[in-house]
Amino acid sequence: MGAQAYWAFFTLFASAAQTLRNAMQRELIGALGAVGASQVRFLFGLPFAFVFLVLASSTTGASFPTPSPAVLGWATIGAGAQIVATALMLTAMRERSFVVVVAATKTEAAQVAVFALVFLGERPTPILIAAIVLATLGVWLMSGRGAVEAAKGSWRPIAMGLVSASFFAIAAIGFRAAIRDVVGASFLMAASDVLVIGLAIQTALLFVYLALFDRARIATILAAWRPSLFAGFMGALASQFWFIAFALTDVARVRTLALVEVLFAQVVSMRLFREIPSRREMLGMTLIVLATGVLVSGMA
Repeated sequence: MGAQAYWAFFTLFASAAQTLRNAMQRELIGALGAVGASQVRFLFGLPFAFVFLVLASSTTGASFPTPSPAVLGWATIGAGAQIVATALMLTAMRERSFVVVVAATKTEAAQVAVFALVFLGERPTPILIAAIVLATLGVWLMSGRGAVEAAKGSWRPIAMGLVSASFFAIAAIGFRAAIRDVVGASFLMAASDVLVIGLAIQTALLFVYLALFDRARIATILAAWRPSLFAGFMGALASQFWFIAFALTDVARVRTLALVEVLFAQVVSMRLFREIPSRREMLGMTLIVLATGVLVSGMA
């Protein structure tokens, strides 16, 4: 079995790590604010990304690749789009129900397939299209009354959620293209190199923003380094697995399978808060599991 066949395992590991990272970030938002909690993910994740790059170099025996202008350009697009997507999502959540916005952002998988076709020439297969439809429907069912609330309420937060999904999709495309453009490197080195570049760009961009608009927040972030380290580590670990998966297969496959994160979040909710899923949520989970089976069955 070639290395490419392991993309699904890396995607599942990334989804699990991201679920833990989100739980840690949620605890930091109260003290640091949304922008501060986002900066924690980048700033404290960057040293761990360097460690991953060194380990990748030691494992493969390869030297650090020199990023080309194309790699830097695509990585900048990915990094910037991810920041914008997160800001839109958090803004929408302040105005509307959490589940409604999450359901809107989870249209990312379908949008990724379109963007991947346009920018990367990655044509979706019938199996991938079926998996996207099943998984997206499953997420909407798990969002409970999200669709009903969306129809009755203001269109603005829903629109922001959909645009947020578009920027998340663009971010995935940017990082996939950057990894693919790393010349003469293994998939592991290419993924690790782009991770360091992406986190460095995001850290720098948010530092500039904070220096201009919220300078006092910088000191607060640095003072909270102890609780932020684990969140940074989990964020870097999740991104490392995402990028390895991006290096191994089409980005639409990865982002569709990544919808299992909804299942992981449900498990965490059940374990921590003893919340029993409804029949509608159980049906949604069943569809996501079915979509996962359909997707992985056609990964060869």
